[in-house]
Amino acid sequence: MMTDPIADLLTRIRNANAIHSKSLQMPASRAKVSIAQVLLDEGFIESYEVVPGTPRSSLKIALKYSSEGKQVIRSIERVSKPGCRVYSSVKDVSKVLRGMGIQILSTPMGILSDREARKNNVGGEILARVF
Repeated sequence: MMTDPIADLLTRIRNANAIHSKSLQMPASRAKVSIAQVLLDEGFIESYEVVPGTPRSSLKIALKYSSEGKQVIRSIERVSKPGCRVYSSVKDVSKVLRGMGIQILSTPMGILSDREARKNNVGGEILARVF
């Protein structure tokens, strides 16, 4: 039984990135699709696709690499965990690597990057940090 599907998503991305895999596939959920959309909007992944299936659809993510073959995602880590939630107001949301990375937040407006959260003036739970 999996208790933290977001940590599972981040671990699968981290593992596939470590072995230079072109894509990865996992069971889909709305939260995972929203996180994949944030990663796509911020340029950390090439694309994602929800593949319908029975009994459950799956999420397929295509990872992005530079022209020299270097990983675009250097680090992806879970911040807020089920046992220790981390919340932040909009004024306390810090930049990652002076704007080179992002934080993924769960806000009342949905799952957003730190840039979008500051633009929309909302805070929330910090799910992950990516750079």
